[in-house]
Amino acid sequence: MIRFDRVSKIYPGGSRALSDVSFSIEPGSMVFLTGHSGAGKSTLLRLVMMLERATRGQVTVNDRNLSKTPDKLAPLVRQSTGMIFQDHKLLKDKTVADNVALPLMIAGLKYADIRKRVRAALDKVGLLDKGKSWPLMLSGGEQQRVGIARAIVAMPPLLLADEPTGNLDPKLSRELFALFEEVSQQGVTVLIASHDLDLVRQMRKRVLVLSGGRLADDIPARV
Repeated sequence: MIRFDRVSKIYPGGSRALSDVSFSIEPGSMVFLTGHSGAGKSTLLRLVMMLERATRGQVTVNDRNLSKTPDKLAPLVRQSTGMIFQDHKLLKDKTVADNVALPLMIAGLKYADIRKRVRAALDKVGLLDKGKSWPLMLSGGEQQRVGIARAIVAMPPLLLADEPTGNLDPKLSRELFALFEEVSQQGVTVLIASHDLDLVRQMRKRVLVLSGGRLADDIPARV
């Protein structure tokens, strides 16, 4: 599903975010990405989303070589990937249901199909009764769940999360990670960047550790 082959990313001015990073993630896996602030976690996710281009090396996602994929096809690549951000990125002037529906509207689905999928996604994250609410009426944990519903509503084969529990208490964080695990068990590949090392250890999943832009460790899942 995801393969990095000796990937480096150097920004203008010489700032090196990633150096010679290589790994592969099988379809349906749940993998954590950890490392200190500035280790390169967000850059790695941005390369998978084609929000950045590798300076050297090859990034392959779902058998597509992103290093050779033209910019005009980037939206097509992103449509097959759900992305969850720490700050939710919800549209404050749209209801919860309308926020979740956005990917389906962009894809041009019929209203009846959109309504059915939105209800199913909200039900999965425990917010079926919040569809008509406005984002600012929700707690931080509920807003993050809306972000997850929006990411999974189109049933993408790949789900990325960048520090999704950064603003949540330990109980809510555990609940969100359990939800990610449930999504993974349905065949979705899940890659989560997180600094919450204690919680990551509790999940007993594979962990990729970045340090100074390099892959410092690749810890296998524990049974």
